[in-house]
Amino acid sequence: MTITQLQYVLAVAEYKNFTLAAEKSFVTQPTLSMQVQKLEDELDILLFDRSKKPITITDVGEKIVAQAKNIVNEAARIKDIVEQEKGFIGGDYVLGIIPTIMPTLLPMFLKNFIHKYPKVNLIIKEQNTESLIQNIEDGHIDAAIAATPLEVDFITERPLYYEPFVGYVPKDHRLGKSNQITPDDLDIEDILLLQDGHCFREGILNLCKAPKIGSEHFSLQSGSFETLINLSNEGLGMTLLPYLNTLELDDVKKKNLKYFKDPSPAREVSLIYHKKELKVQITEALRDVITGIVRGAIAFQDVKIISPLNK
Repeated sequence: MTITQLQYVLAVAEYKNFTLAAEKSFVTQPTLSMQVQKLEDELDILLFDRSKKPITITDVGEKIVAQAKNIVNEAARIKDIVEQEKGFIGGDYVLGIIPTIMPTLLPMFLKNFIHKYPKVNLIIKEQNTESLIQNIEDGHIDAAIAATPLEVDFITERPLYYEPFVGYVPKDHRLGKSNQITPDDLDIEDILLLQDGHCFREGILNLCKAPKIGSEHFSLQSGSFETLINLSNEGLGMTLLPYLNTLELDDVKKKNLKYFKDPSPAREVSLIYHKKELKVQITEALRDVITGIVRGAIAFQDVKIISPLNK
C-alpha cells in the first residue's frame, strides 16, 4: 500500500470515473486503474462497483476512503513540518475568494505578497461561499477569504478585517438629503441587491430584517455592484456597498455615498481553512500581508457585524 495508491483511490471516489480521476491526477487512465486494482488485490476487497455508471463505492470502500483521507493528509503534514523547520515558504497554494471581495481586496495585497514570497505559486479561484466550503472539505483549496461567521464544524475562521456597509443614495432619493443614515431608515422595497447566492445580499436582508425581496416592476439578477450603482443613478432605488468598493468611485459618484451613524453595520471578512490545516506557514504569511495592508485602508473602529447568520 502506498500514498500514491490512496491518492488515486480518493480521486476515483470523488469523480466516480476512472478516466476523469486519472486526468485530475495527471496520470494515464491505465496507470491509475492498475494501481487501484493492485490495492484491491492486496486488501482482498473491492473498493468500487465498476458495473454501475457512475461508479459507486462499496460499503467497505466508504470506510477505506475515509481512512485514506486521514492518511494522505497526515503524510502531507510531515512535509509541512519539514518545510516549517527549514523556514521554507513556497510551493503551490490554492486560495478561494468570494465574488464580492475579489475585485477590491486582490489588487490591494497580491503584488505585495508575490514580491515578499516569490517562491509561493498562488493559485486564486473566485467562488461563492458554498463552493468554497465544499472545496475546503475536499482538499481542493488550501484556504479562502469569505464573509463570516459561517459556523462550519471543520473550518477555522480567522478575521482579517471588518468592512462597513455604505449607502449609495442618489440625490433625488427619499434619503438623498440625509447626512447620515441608520438601519431603521432602510426600506427593503427600494434597495437594489445582488442576485441570490451572494452572502453580501443575505447580510443586507438581515440588516433590513426582511425575509424576501421582490418588485412589481422588474426582477434583477446581477452579480455586479457597478450595475447596481448605474440603476440607482437611473432612479430605480438605492443600494448598499462594501466600504472598499467605494474607494475607487469617481468624485461624482462619491457625492451619493451616505455613511451610517456609529456603530456602522459591517461584515466580518475572514481567512478560512480546514481545522486539519496544512501549509501553515503560507497561511500565516498571507494573513499578515492582508491585515497589514487593509488595516490602513479601513479607518472605521465602531462597527456592528452583520452576517447571513444574524437573525
